[in-house]
Amino acid sequence: MEMHFIEKKFAYDGSQLHSLFAYLEHGVLGPSIISWIGRCDIPFSHMVDGEDLLANAVIAGDEMLHFIIEVFDRDLFSGVALQRLFASIARDYMQAHAGSALKTETLIRDGDDIYWGDRKLSISIATRSPVSTMVHFAMNITNEGTPVKTACLNDWKVDPRRTAEDLMTLFKKEYETIVTATQKVRPVP
Repeated sequence: MEMHFIEKKFAYDGSQLHSLFAYLEHGVLGPSIISWIGRCDIPFSHMVDGEDLLANAVIAGDEMLHFIIEVFDRDLFSGVALQRLFASIARDYMQAHAGSALKTETLIRDGDDIYWGDRKLSISIATRSPVSTMVHFAMNITNEGTPVKTACLNDWKVDPRRTAEDLMTLFKKEYETIVTATQKVRPVP
């Protein structure tokens, strides 16, 4: 699992969720997790979640911390499992690093989303291409420009860059130990 933080800020509009984005745009080959900071505004033409399409949902934020995970030779079920694993890692990390603001209220993971009370911290989707399974996961850095009540990293004075590096490292370790676990067992009759 390769990991890379992209220094340049750029917006996420859903078009980045395609096979080999990390490789073709940023030189990161193979199973990977990449991250960057930027706006979010997903038009319906790039929205892949049927539930959001049916609801005519607006998915936007002025500044978010984005992640794209890409793995190969995996089905969509595996992608959704990795998506929820990443959400769990992010929830645990934020709970531990958000300081006294969270001492009175716990962050809750509901499926692939993280909430602070009734305020939504994250967005996420898992999908499949002909060659890979991909996950987009993002957390609000600011509450500006969001269509729903949100929580954000700025609420807790958490540094986005450090958060990105730490979360990518934690996910990489978890992914690699999962792969190792699949390679150390004998088959049963």
